[in-house]
Amino acid sequence: MNDTPIYVTQPLLPELDEFLPYLEQIWASKQLTNGGTMHRQLEQQLAEYLGVEHVALFNNGTIALLTALQALRITGEVITTPYSFVATTHSLLWNGIRPVFADIDPHSFNLDPEKIEAAITPHTTAIMPVHCYGNPCQVEAIQRIADNYNLKIIYDAAHSFGVRDEGGSILRHGDLSVLSFHATKVFNTFEGGAIICPDAKTKKRIDQLKNFGFVDEVTVVANGINGKMSEINAAFGLLQLKHIDQALAQRQDIARRYNQQLKGIQGLSTPAVLFEHTTNNAYYPILIERDFPISRDALYQHLRDEGIYSRRYFYPLISQFPMYRGLVSAQPENLAIATDIADKVLCLPIYPALKKEEQKKIIGLIRACCE
Repeated sequence: MNDTPIYVTQPLLPELDEFLPYLEQIWASKQLTNGGTMHRQLEQQLAEYLGVEHVALFNNGTIALLTALQALRITGEVITTPYSFVATTHSLLWNGIRPVFADIDPHSFNLDPEKIEAAITPHTTAIMPVHCYGNPCQVEAIQRIADNYNLKIIYDAAHSFGVRDEGGSILRHGDLSVLSFHATKVFNTFEGGAIICPDAKTKKRIDQLKNFGFVDEVTVVANGINGKMSEINAAFGLLQLKHIDQALAQRQDIARRYNQQLKGIQGLSTPAVLFEHTTNNAYYPILIERDFPISRDALYQHLRDEGIYSRRYFYPLISQFPMYRGLVSAQPENLAIATDIADKVLCLPIYPALKKEEQKKIIGLIRACCE
């Protein structure tokens, strides 16, 4: 075993000689951005692979969230989760929208529909749930609430590439779903993201918004932003898409080994126990309970000392950061379950290139804590 750090997640990196022909095509085309050939091909192939109508590519998932809110003209208050990456709620603040935090379900780590309904006020205009770790939200219950109160739904689906339910892609739910293609995600374009659009009209508006609001060379119809994905990033996505099924299968194998070899450890819960639904194994979260021999933070440091870089993901809660903790909805007593989960969670390394001997070392270190 060498001393190379083992990270929580790493991108799938195809061989360089696979990528060079794409670069040559881009260079020959002389179009490096603004919806070139690679961009159009990736949008089409992603729509086909994911089983959705329209995909609008972005330079990153955060800009995609910002634009999704603009596209639906969301104002006022939006109910969302404190148990996510900060980009979820930062996108609200950047649009002048007030986040309202609701607690999560202890079995899915997603927004609890009952807590959503209790948080609705006359100022509420939308709900922004997160499919945490790619584990699907209670989409039907959330949709019923939205219909009853005439609210929009934007799903932060950053972790949810390829996730499906009994009716098809999980991305078809809500008014819009937003993906992240950051380098650490299951499918990545180094940096990138996308909005899943239900119809051509919505995609047209979103495409205008991500290009400064331009309709043509001399016409601007909205205060858009520069959210376009470059041809190089799109080309990398096309190459990644050729390998994605293999990557997902490798992640599933790694998760299965974790499940089998961490099973039965007192004070430790795995996704096989925690989650009812199947995910894409974007992350491998475990919960360190009080009857585990050492604390979560002690285990985190122990692994780090051995060159294993796990993540306390998501800790702290978004609601605990300075720009949010003054909100009434951010008080810990309002978010008891999210607070409890955040204090116990640890995400173990999971990525296609994780070797069996490296995973064996991780498992061995955790089990040794119990001996």
